[in-house]
Amino acid sequence: MKRTDFIQLDQSYAQPPAAVWKALTTPELHARWWAAGDVRPVVGHRFELDMGPWGKQPCEVLEVEPERLFKYRFTPDWTLTWRLQPEGTGTRLTLLHQGFDPDNPKHRFALDNMSKGWPQILVRLGTALADRPAS
Repeated sequence: MKRTDFIQLDQSYAQPPAAVWKALTTPELHARWWAAGDVRPVVGHRFELDMGPWGKQPCEVLEVEPERLFKYRFTPDWTLTWRLQPEGTGTRLTLLHQGFDPDNPKHRFALDNMSKGWPQILVRLGTALADRPAS
């Protein structure tokens, strides 16, 4: 059985990169599809994401390329990298969730559960984008 220490997903959206970027980096929009928190595209910015029953998770922005790349530390152990690429009139979004230790039982549990959860979250992002009027 192949062991891995990351999750990578690709999702296409009909909206342009600017709209997807806004949903990833604007607190009130971010809360609509994933978690509430003071997310901002500013390197060094520290914030918490309210993960409900899993508590508030500390985050710190590591890299920003507007409308192309948004990377932040998510909990002390993991990083989330969101890559946006224009695709026709829409966007291809790639999510890379890294930092899992396959030898750590808690990390294996999280990897298994997050592997199942992320696709649903990306669908919710698509719904939030479709529900938002063009600006």
